[in-house]
Amino acid sequence: MYTYHNLNPISQKGLDKFSTSYKKTDDVNDADAILVRSAKMHDMEFSDKLLCIARAGAGVNNIPLEKAADQGIVVFNTPGANANAVKEMVFTGMLLASRDVLGGAAWSVDNASDPDISKNMEKAKKAFAGTEIAGKKLGVIGLGAIGVLVANAACHMGMEVYGYDPYISVSAAWSLSRDVKHIANVEDIYRECDFITIHVPLLDSTKEMINRSAIEIMKKGVIILNFARDLLVDEKSVMDGIASGRVRKYVTDFPNPVTAGKDGVIALPHLGASTEEAEDNCAVMAVSEIMDYIENGNIKNSVNYPNCDLGPCTTTGRLTVIHHNQKGIIAKYTTILGDADINVADMSNKTKGEYAYAIIDVDSPITDEVVEKLKNSEGVIRVRVVK
Repeated sequence: MYTYHNLNPISQKGLDKFSTSYKKTDDVNDADAILVRSAKMHDMEFSDKLLCIARAGAGVNNIPLEKAADQGIVVFNTPGANANAVKEMVFTGMLLASRDVLGGAAWSVDNASDPDISKNMEKAKKAFAGTEIAGKKLGVIGLGAIGVLVANAACHMGMEVYGYDPYISVSAAWSLSRDVKHIANVEDIYRECDFITIHVPLLDSTKEMINRSAIEIMKKGVIILNFARDLLVDEKSVMDGIASGRVRKYVTDFPNPVTAGKDGVIALPHLGASTEEAEDNCAVMAVSEIMDYIENGNIKNSVNYPNCDLGPCTTTGRLTVIHHNQKGIIAKYTTILGDADINVADMSNKTKGEYAYAIIDVDSPITDEVVEKLKNSEGVIRVRVVK
């Protein structure tokens, strides 16, 4: 029997995917797996029993990835599961910024008691006139699961779309509409586009990439949308851009004292992925990742270890080895297996930065003595007998 613990409320549709071999525990130290959404985990101590953490969402800033990796704990996320929800919110933001829908709705509330509201609105609506998005240039920075959906949908909406992503995956490239213009220099997006939306992970290299120098070369009247991470944008420089007239609107899903309630800003309370469907999709994917890892040793969508998959185990035994990415380690543990007269039927070893992960299928039972020798090998972080 395996146990899991929820640090946040998790969609029941996802939890229902657990087989009868799993049960929920209220004691986080008794869990084989943790499911989390937004709970902060950096100050947590992890038990030796914990095998994996699954984030029901894409961002993992709330999880200490290196700490988990050093303890042999695999961290998953669920890329693409909430992509459609965020895509729809990006278009909501574009329409709110280009058409003064919020101002018009507020006028209707303020004048609700006016018996002549139907007559007076014809004169009042001039104050809320806006512009259409069809025919405008949209720059999409980051062509991952969300960025590709935004870019493709914008093409169907009649926009001229520029896409920037120097690290675009093969899968994303195949999914991207041929009408999207792939841009090699992000500054071309800054100079050319009427709308700019950012969809990149928060890294040292992307922190405040929308900054003062970027804003200074943007088109006058540009609309900037941020439904990815707050720290991707230098918001004080954006506010200066609004004051100067360079920036027409800033739409953000991350309100703070700099932006909330300010002229030229539409700040939403982190609604990007807040749909029933997105929460269900993320939970279902997270549970599937946990079960495949615990039962088969397969890793998919890990953010601190390499993906590695040998499918279901059809041999006598399977073990997994988490180790540092160092020369000679594979030879060490294959030697240990050979000395114990254990034949390796199949094997996959993948690396990611300083860490590596191996799945080994064998034709004979794996003894405790072999496991101990593997655990005591230099560079090995964790050994687990899956079968």
